[in-house]
Amino acid sequence: MHRRLKVGTRGSKLALVQTHLFIDKIKEFFPELITEIKIIKTSGDKFQDVELTQIEGKGFFTKEIEDELLSGKIDIAVHSLKDLPTDLHEELTIGAVLPRDNPEDVLISKYNKLFTELPSGATIGTSSLRRKVQIKRIRPDLNILPLRGNITTRITKLYHSDIDAIIVSRAAIERLELQNLITEIFSPEVVIPAVGQGVIALEIRNDNLFAKEVLEGLNSVETEYAVRAERAFLRELGGGCKNPISAYAEIVDYEIYIEGMVASSDGEYFFRDSTFGLAINPEDVGKKLAQKLISLGAKNLLSRKV
Repeated sequence: MHRRLKVGTRGSKLALVQTHLFIDKIKEFFPELITEIKIIKTSGDKFQDVELTQIEGKGFFTKEIEDELLSGKIDIAVHSLKDLPTDLHEELTIGAVLPRDNPEDVLISKYNKLFTELPSGATIGTSSLRRKVQIKRIRPDLNILPLRGNITTRITKLYHSDIDAIIVSRAAIERLELQNLITEIFSPEVVIPAVGQGVIALEIRNDNLFAKEVLEGLNSVETEYAVRAERAFLRELGGGCKNPISAYAEIVDYEIYIEGMVASSDGEYFFRDSTFGLAINPEDVGKKLAQKLISLGAKNLLSRKV
């Protein structure tokens, strides 16, 4: 008798591509496994015309999927890790993370102009406060316009509006095989990525032994430890989508190097720093960086919600 696995995901093209990437990987270990994909609409999908900072609560792109997990209607949830809140329900856990794809942000400009070539007053569309405040520090003369929608929707809006360029995730663009549209790649030294950017996470119930068995051997340990540091940094600051916060960690030999940023929504207050520590203690490294920024004034900034 063939075993069956129910997989939950959002319905965007990118989400489905990521889900099939995961399924292809588990089929290498369990070729006889029958998989069933269940598409679940989230709050973030329902309110496409509302900025994320205006939606109450957390988990805009994950809560409804997690509800299906908790009810037993699906066995595994496929998420972009950057969408997953740092505080999970006590009955849920991240069963595995796939190896991280390129984490950088990229510029797609209408006339293939580089970032420095965009004229003063040019309009850039982005759904991310994190991207907005970092870009404005480099080019305060640019006009940043809130832009919601999935990746393909944002690209369509670029070419059918007065927007001059958009900034999106490199991993997302490459998974959709649209890398030919990329005008420029922002290194993490220039624009720090979102926590967990470029990582596909597989979430399961703690008591689902079958799901744990399926995910055994699939987890990327290097990616796991890096994002544990990043998520510990975010958790320590107590931030979410309403605050411009970013962090990117890399493992070099036996150490984790992490760089992070937190700012006010208008970019007037901006804190950025880095640190390193033993890779075996990723949460300690992430917390250490958060405490450095807190000592510089970041906690007061977040509590004021400037």
